[in-house]
Amino acid sequence: MRYNDLYHVFATVFDTSRNAWSAVYMNFSDFSKAASAVQVPLAGKPVGDTVAPQVFYFRPQNKWYLISQWGPKYSTNTDIANPDGWTPTRSLLTGGPANGIDYWVICDAANCHLFFSGDDGKLYHSRTTLASFPNFSGYETAMSDPVAGNLFEASNVYKVAGTDTYLLLVEAYQPRYFRSWTSTSLDGPWTPLADKQSAPFAGAANVTFDGARWSNDISHGEMIRAGYDETLAIDACNMQYLYQGVDPGSTATYERLPYRLGLIRAH
Repeated sequence: MRYNDLYHVFATVFDTSRNAWSAVYMNFSDFSKAASAVQVPLAGKPVGDTVAPQVFYFRPQNKWYLISQWGPKYSTNTDIANPDGWTPTRSLLTGGPANGIDYWVICDAANCHLFFSGDDGKLYHSRTTLASFPNFSGYETAMSDPVAGNLFEASNVYKVAGTDTYLLLVEAYQPRYFRSWTSTSLDGPWTPLADKQSAPFAGAANVTFDGARWSNDISHGEMIRAGYDETLAIDACNMQYLYQGVDPGSTATYERLPYRLGLIRAH
């Protein structure tokens, strides 16, 4: 996300010193400087270990929100660039499933919508009013697939700026790639856009590299947004997707896979 002439990135990491999942924060002015950006661990900060973080500015409350797991959680801050400013986490959803992961919030003019996965071939959805945010209760199944790997995890949803269209992305495997759907409402229904491994939104079938291919996986990431607020607007004429990829020759265990960040630019 870009704010005040900086890209602000919150990323999941595995802390090998503690054998624990957590997150880091970094910022930089341009992606050419991303590799040298200082990574600030959020472990040990008031927010604690945050996994699969999503961050946006919620205008009705004039606060930044950080959405994370395990278990649906949120934290707030008045300054996105201050890692010490995040509050201790609080519960985001009551009455949710035990297997929920990868929580994602997007709001329209009346409601805030919570999407999440369960690694079970289902995409889940909950809704609350703008006035009641961040308090979600209960959920429904927004989409399902009999093959769990076809509708896996890492859902992210955006409003296409200047249109009445929403774009939904969900990670599938193997290797990891993103399927996509569109809708005129965050309540659905969702119409397939590029939803096949042979013709994905982003995957090995349609992503090329500057130089040698260093990853077959296009995994859990986020679009570079046109703004930074709760509407999560993106510019269809300047689509860029920040993702995690990994050396296909790695034999490391899952938590120690040498993930790297990559940026896809649409042509």
